[in-house]
Amino acid sequence: MVSDVTSTDGVPLRVHQSGAAGTPTVVCVHGYPDDHTVWDGVVAELASRYHLVCYDLRGAGESGKPRDRQAYRLDQLARDLAVVVEAASPDRPVHLLAHDWGATQTWHALTGQWLRGRVASFTSISGPGLDHAGHWLRARLRRPTPRALRELTTQLVSSWYIGFFQLPLLPELAWRAGLPQRALALAGRAGTPAVTDGVNGLRLYRANMLPRQARPRPQTIDVPVQVLAPHRDPFVSRSLQTDVGRWVPDLAVRELPGGHWLPHSHPHTVARCVSELVDHAEGGRESRTLRRARRTGPHRRRFEDTLVVITGAGSGIGRATALEFAERGAEVVVTDIEARAAERTARLAGTLGPPASAYTVDVSDGGAVEKFGAVLLDEHGIPDIVVNNAGIGMAGPFFDTTVADWERVIDVNLWGVIHGCRVLGGLQVAGGAGGTIVNIASAVAYLPTRALPAYATTKAAVLALSQCLRGELADAGIGVVAICPGFVHTDIVSTTRFVGLDATEEHATRRRATEMYRRRNFTPERAAREILRAVERNAAIAPITVEAKVGLLASRLTPGLLRALARAEWTTFSGR
Repeated sequence: MVSDVTSTDGVPLRVHQSGAAGTPTVVCVHGYPDDHTVWDGVVAELASRYHLVCYDLRGAGESGKPRDRQAYRLDQLARDLAVVVEAASPDRPVHLLAHDWGATQTWHALTGQWLRGRVASFTSISGPGLDHAGHWLRARLRRPTPRALRELTTQLVSSWYIGFFQLPLLPELAWRAGLPQRALALAGRAGTPAVTDGVNGLRLYRANMLPRQARPRPQTIDVPVQVLAPHRDPFVSRSLQTDVGRWVPDLAVRELPGGHWLPHSHPHTVARCVSELVDHAEGGRESRTLRRARRTGPHRRRFEDTLVVITGAGSGIGRATALEFAERGAEVVVTDIEARAAERTARLAGTLGPPASAYTVDVSDGGAVEKFGAVLLDEHGIPDIVVNNAGIGMAGPFFDTTVADWERVIDVNLWGVIHGCRVLGGLQVAGGAGGTIVNIASAVAYLPTRALPAYATTKAAVLALSQCLRGELADAGIGVVAICPGFVHTDIVSTTRFVGLDATEEHATRRRATEMYRRRNFTPERAAREILRAVERNAAIAPITVEAKVGLLASRLTPGLLRALARAEWTTFSGR
């Protein structure tokens, strides 16, 4: 439905309404130099659940275009918003969603009397309040620490266009020559903005920027606010958007992959974040991700409200990693091919942190992993961290390794990781909020040995896969970490297949390898702590144990020496 409402100074505002009647109303406020269509993707995602209201700001789209600069002052823009809110939902508070300049004017409207008692929540994207921005600038000038100066310099460089917009005639000429349109396209804006919208919108900056920056008056906002801060916003820094906690008692901050035009490029992500806040503000249960976004401060555990999924977590490094994450506040979901082992890990994790869950999954079975992924999404949500840990050992000469042996070790060690990345990592990509994938490789991925051709081949493939995925998923905000353990004393040695040996010889070899690992005494718990540190650093490759670290350095500096050492006949199992 399309209609017009008239603002307090007689300017007509074009309003577009859609969605379900009788549901919570979400009012969307666009920025510069956009119009209401910037919300089309978000509206499509939310229309089945809410009443959506989008309007063209004065000077943009199909709304009136006053020529007087004073008609674009923030106070008048706040009155415009109040008029739209009253017309769209006269008897029920609304939820505000605003981007860029739309968010800037909405911050201002929430600090005055225009919307008092009329707003249930506010989601801001890439648009700080001008009073907050002025205070932010002054605070960094008053205490010019290296970090403050770096943030200030970065933001001033990003905001060069604001100074340009204050000049007479040149910005208008630039718009008519098509220069801003090309610059916006390079910055990620889809479509070409109308020249008239660009020219009219210059009055927003000229009427408000200098007066508000010269005399900032930030005030407290008493409604729940969430700030969606894109990682790659070329105009507004994360710090400028999110450093508002002292004026917003109920604040949630979500850092998301994407650029400045997040509503257009990631409508599903924006819609999910908005719906979580709206549902909670309407009395629903607070989601895990919203709860994490709201929790800050020194008393918050590092991985609190984080969902971690770990495959092969029935013992060894997998179990130790599950317990370490749980102790740091994470909700842990463990899988293993052995049901009792997985359940045991979940019980232990639940004693250290939030309740944990266990599932029986054979990671070599792609269909089973897909079914688990569907259950995980339905019962727990999108994982923040995925640890592809499940693996088996295999040692012995190449020509004694049968095709069946090769198929088994490849199915578990390589296909298991592929299935985990494809299904569980795919949930992260679809969710649009970033995350971390951890793939457990091994030091033998870069240390060739004649004793472990099958095992080393699978682990080298896992390392290569991790490095390729890290490059591919960087734009999605997903880090991929390859863990390369050395000699870690786990149960994997006792279950390793030693090909080419009869049962008696295999048992004796397994016993000697187990004793060597016992003497080395690098425990799974120590490995787990290293894994968590690698996740915190988003390390590309994380060797664990001294021999793994030395081996990685040698593989880069003296690969010929390592190839020579590979000729030696050693049968100790270097891995997990």
